[in-house]
Amino acid sequence: MRMLTFILAFLTLAPALPAALTADQKEFDFRVLAASFAKHYAPYEWKKQLFGFDLYNIGPWIGRARATATDLEFYQVCGEYVASLRDSHSSFSFPTSFRYSLPLHADYYEDTPRVDSINRTYLPSSRFPIQTGDEVVAMGGEPVAAVVQRLSRTVYAGNDSAQRRTALQRAFGTTESGNTRAASLPDEVEITIRSRSTGELAVYLIPVIKSGTPLAAGGTTPSPVFRALRPSPPPVNAEGGEEFVEPWLKPLAALGNDSVAGPEWGEALPEAAEVLGFGTRPGFPLPAGFVQRLGRLTSDAFFSGTYTAGGKRIGYIRIPTFNPAIGATAALRQFETEMTFFNGNTDGLVVDIMRNSGGLGCYSEELQRRLIPYTFRGIGREIRATYNWVASFHDTWERARAAGAPTETLSQLEANFREIETAYRQSRGRSGPLPICASSLFRTPHETAYTKPLLVVADEYSASASDAFAAVIQDAGRGSLFGFRTNGAGGTVESYEAGPYSEATVSNTVTMHHRVNPVTAPGYPATHYVENAGVFPNIPYDYMSLSNLLSGGAQFRDAVTEAILGQIAK
Repeated sequence: MRMLTFILAFLTLAPALPAALTADQKEFDFRVLAASFAKHYAPYEWKKQLFGFDLYNIGPWIGRARATATDLEFYQVCGEYVASLRDSHSSFSFPTSFRYSLPLHADYYEDTPRVDSINRTYLPSSRFPIQTGDEVVAMGGEPVAAVVQRLSRTVYAGNDSAQRRTALQRAFGTTESGNTRAASLPDEVEITIRSRSTGELAVYLIPVIKSGTPLAAGGTTPSPVFRALRPSPPPVNAEGGEEFVEPWLKPLAALGNDSVAGPEWGEALPEAAEVLGFGTRPGFPLPAGFVQRLGRLTSDAFFSGTYTAGGKRIGYIRIPTFNPAIGATAALRQFETEMTFFNGNTDGLVVDIMRNSGGLGCYSEELQRRLIPYTFRGIGREIRATYNWVASFHDTWERARAAGAPTETLSQLEANFREIETAYRQSRGRSGPLPICASSLFRTPHETAYTKPLLVVADEYSASASDAFAAVIQDAGRGSLFGFRTNGAGGTVESYEAGPYSEATVSNTVTMHHRVNPVTAPGYPATHYVENAGVFPNIPYDYMSLSNLLSGGAQFRDAVTEAILGQIAK
């Protein structure tokens, strides 16, 4: 069997391509990239404390950027710089439509990379007797660990486990931004598999499915002579928001962008190139006798139903995203209908936010109001103060005055403005925890709020708005969190241009989620922050086990049922 050079994509240099960007242009664009983080990035001090990474120390990075032989190598350096922040919200991307995928998928189960999905259209069992649970040993003759280590250099993740799992997903498919060596992939990949039943090794040639046009190199542009630069006017936030947010709060809508997006976060790729389990349906089998309510129609924002166990009637609702396709207002109406039904017809409720990559922060908070039947403190946001946010908070105060808002509301909005204004006057100032979905951090329950025992199910791909959702539920003492620690994408994300020559963009964490009380997480100091630390479950249970994989998730399902019955018994 001929050896194929899959290793080229991950472990060696891509074929030499003409560099359209000059060394000066690369340095200029890298300085723009670093300046974006210097100006907007909120968790700078936190990252320096945790990981010793100083984003201001760019001398070595500029040296590497100038020395790159190709533009794709330069993009790799930029990606590694951003990935050093260990931040699920912060990423670097360049314009490309090229992506690839294998009709085979693997993930880490009990610390071992194992096959968990096979497309039999491309890989018929007669020629590819690969089974679910088989171990992936090597790719292109190199150990999987080496491939994962290389790809991890540009994985943007808040914790080590998510970083490693996401790097493994990129070995099986991603965009050219996710793997700058992608265009050099052969048409077939040599993969070594160890059978879980016999222990024997076998080597297979797996086809690579490709689409789009590789970037190859950035466009050639002569450099102008720079003299004086005129300051640009401050950017103005595009207004947004749904009708459940008071109209004067609309200038703060951009601060509610609590989402992690991309091919490893559920975005559709050919075949099985992303982490499995994203989508409306639950990632584990439903109990016998489950009576489905929502989830059949494209207009359903949730998957819901009931089943009986231990003599109790249990409700189940999956929140697959906090950015529903039908709009937040319509989704809330559906949720209210479900809560009304569950209040009258169940003994306890399971809320599933596994593989939920976030979305609209204020929508998440509104769902919390329909699950917590008493006043609670929402997630606060420590904001990296720029003039844009100062102007936005002042605008909310002015609009509320013009609308005749209550005196108490006006006083709170003025206090919020003064807080961000004070932070703006400081060197790299960051505000204290501020609300963006209401005038105050404290929220009152909705009239349909569920009042009975509650269990929230999460995992390490519950990110951003899901991180905040889990933190607030836990802080409010509203039931228990079950499963695995959340991702640790604890903030709000904004996007900026990362350099005019490379046409790249960067996402940047501009606020930090702030919990009401400090918590101590394994490996982290006591902190109010969700960033990196995530939210640890009250009832730990790791979905990623071999036995659970082979049972199709049945063991996990049974453990969830046992946990909600325990909540009901209390």
